[in-house]
Amino acid sequence: MSQYWLLKSEPTSFSIQDLAQSPRQITCWEGVRNYQARNFMKSMKVGDRGFFYHSNADPPAIVGTVEIVKAAYPDPYAFDPKSRYFDSKSTPEAPRWFLVDIKLLKTFSNPFTLEYLRTIAGLEHMELLRKGSRLSVQPVRPEEWKHVCALVPPSKRAQRSKA
Repeated sequence: MSQYWLLKSEPTSFSIQDLAQSPRQITCWEGVRNYQARNFMKSMKVGDRGFFYHSNADPPAIVGTVEIVKAAYPDPYAFDPKSRYFDSKSTPEAPRWFLVDIKLLKTFSNPFTLEYLRTIAGLEHMELLRKGSRLSVQPVRPEEWKHVCALVPPSKRAQRSKA
């Protein structure tokens, strides 16, 4: 059974446009240094879907969707003393931190701002909208995923194929 996620990134660090320009539109999701967010990543499976969220942006918003294309594996940056993500207590034999690989599915032409999401009935319990929620990786309930995806206008290609 598929799970759904929300992955936050500051667009000045790594944006959905950066993902779109990555080889094959795939990248590893690096830099997670919160144990709860790490545990969520460790429970991700290939085929799970996620919202790509621009945090610390003006305005913060869900800007697209991604798919998990490689399940959690040890974060090699944690072992590299030259990396800003180095952790001397993390070793290849006993890794503390993990990555997943994601692939871009869709970039929204009209992102869903945090302010707008707060007005949508059915999203009242979404983790993103909870006061004080700051996790960079968080679960999304299946009904919340469906609700937000239903707000996305069909693509022009999909409209043409219906004719």
